[in-house]
Amino acid sequence: MLDLDHWLSAPTVRVTHRRESTAKPDGLWKAACAVRLSEASLLGRLVRWRIPGLAPDLSFENLFRHDPFLVLADNHERALVSGLVGRIWTLRRDYPQLSDPEEFRQWSMRGSARVLFANWVEPLPSGGAVLRSETRVQAIGTQGRLGLATLRPVVRAAEQLIASDGLQAAVQRAERE
Repeated sequence: MLDLDHWLSAPTVRVTHRRESTAKPDGLWKAACAVRLSEASLLGRLVRWRIPGLAPDLSFENLFRHDPFLVLADNHERALVSGLVGRIWTLRRDYPQLSDPEEFRQWSMRGSARVLFANWVEPLPSGGAVLRSETRVQAIGTQGRLGLATLRPVVRAAEQLIASDGLQAAVQRAERE
């Protein structure tokens, strides 16, 4: 089990999703890592709008492993935890580059936010697997809370797209292979 509280224990916003599959855990994780932004339809377009300059054929795994994200933990089997910090409500890519995971844990700049993205696969007793996704956002200071409030409509839209576009694309890919 991932200890997400180690990275961000008091989120302002927390979104969780799960999608079951008949695929074996390793197959589901491999498929989830391979899903490209273009395969996630509306979610992929939303991500590219929020982070301009991303290629449509970029996989979600590569997205979460490179700037503006920082890998926080990938030493677990079939799991990846990444984070970013900054003023996430702007379109200016106002995401300071972090040097290491501890810097993410300690980030406390007022008027900004910390965002954690965790994706992992767990085996099911049936032999299949469940793909899980959890996003946590912590607004820092009054300006951070106000900035995050302006982003709420985007968060609400993205929340459902994670399951319907992102996780579903991974499950479909895994069950085809």
